[in-house]
Amino acid sequence: MKLIFNILFSLIFVSCTTITGVSETPVIVVDTKVNATATVPAPTATSIPSVVPTLTFTTEVLCDPFSADFCVTDGHFLFRRPIQPPANDRIDPIYGYGSTANGTRDPHHGVEFSNPSGTPVHAAAEGLVIFAGPDDQAVYAPWGNFYGNLVVIEHSGELFTLYAHLSKIDVRVNQKVPAGETIGEVGRTGGAIGSHLHFEVRRGNVQDYFATQNPELWLLPAQDENGTPLGVLLISLIDGNGNRVEKANFTIGYYPDSAQSPIQVYYAMPYSPDLLIGEESVALGELESGSYRIVVETNGQMLERWVEVESGRLTKVVLVAQ
Repeated sequence: MKLIFNILFSLIFVSCTTITGVSETPVIVVDTKVNATATVPAPTATSIPSVVPTLTFTTEVLCDPFSADFCVTDGHFLFRRPIQPPANDRIDPIYGYGSTANGTRDPHHGVEFSNPSGTPVHAAAEGLVIFAGPDDQAVYAPWGNFYGNLVVIEHSGELFTLYAHLSKIDVRVNQKVPAGETIGEVGRTGGAIGSHLHFEVRRGNVQDYFATQNPELWLLPAQDENGTPLGVLLISLIDGNGNRVEKANFTIGYYPDSAQSPIQVYYAMPYSPDLLIGEESVALGELESGSYRIVVETNGQMLERWVEVESGRLTKVVLVAQ
């Protein structure tokens, strides 16, 4: 859940006041310039229980788009990462949320954690298992056997997490699980290409394929090699009427310690149009703290914004194209 520009800048930007709270096609590519056979219980019918363990979060306060260049918020990082070290707990940047991998695949409704089959998968938060088994019928996707062996957990606040392509399932329907509980193992069942965990966050109607949220905005930020939480960047690109801009190219350069040139560059495009339903156009997680220069090319315009990303926090930016 991927274009170098000659940069001529014109500024037409807006952004946010400091707040606390919640809230490719993107293809996100990092350019470091410097530097099985499944074992599952018998399929069970989906039932959504009315009582689940409580999961709380702060209600979002809308940013004022005319008062600052960006806002840094606490975000709503409610979920643990479903893969824990020493396994790979980093999200695959090539096929990010909303991405079509440069038009080669369908829009991605989740994120991927690439790991060998058999790697333990953990519950992202306490909740109630509402599905555990092969998705032979088209309930959570428009097609049957899309997710393969699947676990769905209901949390409070109309939030759900989905864990797909499993090689093994270790939980059953109506089982309450604590955060961090092992619920299965990574595999490549269903429509998986290679062994990985496909992870989704949904809000509202869990059976709505388009009720997904970008997991990067809900998962606790990953940590660097020193154990310091990384940051997350949310960019919203709108036109003068407040409509989401569907076609744009983003270049995000990382300038640590007042560097004169970026030591890392990220390239991205907005989510697939049918997933441009939230406040963001694109979101990048797992970013080092420091200064970032955002450059956007859209409809013949070049927009620029300098922002700061902080450890364990969410930086929100609103850009307005004319």
